[in-house]
Amino acid sequence: MSDMSSTTETAYADSKILKHTTSGVGVITFNNPDKRNAMSLEMWEGFGEALTSLRDDETVRVVILRGAGGKAFVSGADISQFEKVRHNAAASEEYAKRSAAQRALLADYPKPTIACIQGFCLGGGMQVAMLADIRIASHDSQFGIPAARLGIAYGYDGLRHLVSLVGPSWARLLMYTGMRIDSSEALRIGLVERVIPDDQLWGETMGIAQTISENAPLAIRAAKITIAQVLKDESQRDMDTIKAIGNACMDSQDFREGRQAFMEKRRPKFQGR
Repeated sequence: MSDMSSTTETAYADSKILKHTTSGVGVITFNNPDKRNAMSLEMWEGFGEALTSLRDDETVRVVILRGAGGKAFVSGADISQFEKVRHNAAASEEYAKRSAAQRALLADYPKPTIACIQGFCLGGGMQVAMLADIRIASHDSQFGIPAARLGIAYGYDGLRHLVSLVGPSWARLLMYTGMRIDSSEALRIGLVERVIPDDQLWGETMGIAQTISENAPLAIRAAKITIAQVLKDESQRDMDTIKAIGNACMDSQDFREGRQAFMEKRRPKFQGR
């Protein structure tokens, strides 16, 4: 699918993170194909800048994450940095702190996010993909978390998301063995939502993103907020927030527009208010 209507591309982290927008859709590309898009600390920080910029861009309704080069989404953390930045517990904690802000930003992102996965999605790549709302993968994708083979303890958040997607038994199998699974297995266990032939992956992902971008932003935000609360323990749930976003939807101009468009048999034009 061409990006004819795209705005200029913005580069972060020495061009290893790229950002552009096209008709309501923001796209962030992990652009380190020589290292199969392995994530360095600089890339995590650049990723955060790109996410923040798209979050604050009112023309953007949905964000796609993808890897450059066709061989990988993100193949993990840049292990060549480990000797310097993750050689023991204290250093690892500092490293985790420096990339925690970006993970939190994606975890609580106010707009829908889609991971478009082609090739390797391993370790830190799985973390990014699992933090996205929806995962769409090509047939040739491979998934795994090799932490046990590197002696790394995987943190609470990463495992919470893994367990919420695939359940505790598959989480154990993946974590204990460090095994890689193919896209059909990933689809079967619920790690990804759709598997698409490689040459149709981008068009299909863009199609879903454009459908989302044409729907009512407040209604999507209500769904996103409410589903996040459903996943929390009952004692932690914020029912007032759910009620507030529900009321905002039902009182919105968009709700009126949706009703009118339905009656007039035309496509609605939503403003997000």
